[in-house]
Amino acid sequence: MSDVSPTDSLPAATRIGRAALRVADLDETTAFYRDVVGLAVLDRDEGRATLGVDETPLLVLDRDPDRPARRRTDAGLFHVAFRVPSRAALGEALGRVRERWRLDGASDHLVSEALYLDDPAGNGVEIYRDRPREEWPVDEDGTTRMATDPLDVEGVAAAADGDGTGTAPLVDLAPAGTDVGHVHLEVTSLAAFEAVYVDGLGFKVGTAGPDVRFVAAGGYHHHLGANTWRGRTTPAAGRGLAWFEVVVPDAAALEAVQTRLDAVAADGAVEFAVEEREDGLAVTDADGIEVRVRTE
Repeated sequence: MSDVSPTDSLPAATRIGRAALRVADLDETTAFYRDVVGLAVLDRDEGRATLGVDETPLLVLDRDPDRPARRRTDAGLFHVAFRVPSRAALGEALGRVRERWRLDGASDHLVSEALYLDDPAGNGVEIYRDRPREEWPVDEDGTTRMATDPLDVEGVAAAADGDGTGTAPLVDLAPAGTDVGHVHLEVTSLAAFEAVYVDGLGFKVGTAGPDVRFVAAGGYHHHLGANTWRGRTTPAAGRGLAWFEVVVPDAAALEAVQTRLDAVAADGAVEFAVEEREDGLAVTDADGIEVRVRTE
């Protein structure tokens, strides 16, 4: 695949919007994202819950008990990553996880510090904070360098408390400024992923390995991740990720996405579907994963 020129790339202001999950037990899953992740329940009925921060929706949970559970071979979600605005906020999240759930992993990625856990349905969740961008290490080719080093967990815990003792009272809600920083997918083909999300949508490849791609707009470390670590071989079909949003700044950026997707579709190398929506586009990729592209 050839490099993407600046005119064929997403604007720097591009971000991830909402993510949506299909779940069997809406009550249990809603309680997890409220009590552990710290999102507020903004709207709730028998079939759907919308959660977020400061009246901004970040997560939609759809009750779908009749849909089968995700199979071990199915593509889909690796994790939804909720980004908090400070190390103190990450420490507060760690306190909720320790008190109310279980921590599955914790990593220092050089650009960020991250906590990992699974929700009650087995969907992956990351809660992380970015280090200041001027502190991100950069390789000679200009690529932001990331790693997976052990996290100073107790240092993060102490950051939640102003006196550094790590004994701060539990904080129930994630603070203002929390958002969905990135979404990480499990795919069957990295080439097919790049065709849709790089050639089509216009993300640029950053960190890349034989079984992983991180892509972003505006030089961010990654807005999307994709991996083949678990050898998924079939399209997404069961419960789990329903869709997620890529939000572009204006109508011109949305039109450019449509033009790029048309060109990829005309090439015919990868099958995917594009549907026009009232607020933008819905793209279903070769793995059956739906990404919705809309303007601010």
